[in-house]
Amino acid sequence: MARDKAARRRSRRIRMLAASAATLALGGTALVESPAAAASKPRGHDVSSHQKNVNWKKAKSKGAKFVYVKATESHTYKNPYYNQQYKGSRSAGLIRGAYHFALPNKSSGTTQARYFARNGGGWRADGWTLPPALDIEYNPYSKKKCYGLSKKKMVGWIRAFSNEMVRQTGRRPVIYTNTNWWKMCTGNYSGFGRNHALWLARYSSSPGPLPAGWSYPTFWQYDNSGRLPGDQNLFNGSSGQLKKFARGR
Repeated sequence: MARDKAARRRSRRIRMLAASAATLALGGTALVESPAAAASKPRGHDVSSHQKNVNWKKAKSKGAKFVYVKATESHTYKNPYYNQQYKGSRSAGLIRGAYHFALPNKSSGTTQARYFARNGGGWRADGWTLPPALDIEYNPYSKKKCYGLSKKKMVGWIRAFSNEMVRQTGRRPVIYTNTNWWKMCTGNYSGFGRNHALWLARYSSSPGPLPAGWSYPTFWQYDNSGRLPGDQNLFNGSSGQLKKFARGR
């Protein structure tokens, strides 16, 4: 995701290690093209405090259709630029959503979901609000890449987060991850595929192999820089399907 200063150290590592995360079927086709070949698909990006105040009119003029904005991390951090980024993107005509960077070693999935929901991780069926997203990936603060959790406990943590987000917002979270981390830290658990949209992180010319349970990505993050501020993403569908996905249909 778009990194805050403390997390930017993982960028180089992710370029080498990030693999794919897939997502909920939307009736589209598998995102197997390169970013250039998939140019007709809606382009988007994700941002955090690292991008500070974003020029949203400029981002839209360069083709941005959607954006995910970092809202929170663990159960203590809030993005100080959240309002400018979240409200500003909507004012410029972008479909936007919020994401939470998980630190499963700091508190429970339930606790972090509640904190996220209270501090920007909401959802409305207005066609402009993407479902809240969970960023679950390599630990940027320690050599314990799975945060010291067993595979079973990691799956339980993600499940608790998801269940609380449903209670708080009515939507299951989009899960942002990559295949290597998912295999390492969840044992390639396949149980979330039936009711969670997955957001693939793989900086390459194609999405590559996917985690168990999903057959193609709903979102593909294919680079951490480009024409738009922050990380570069594609939505696997049409602009109309993106609106439907935001509305929860």
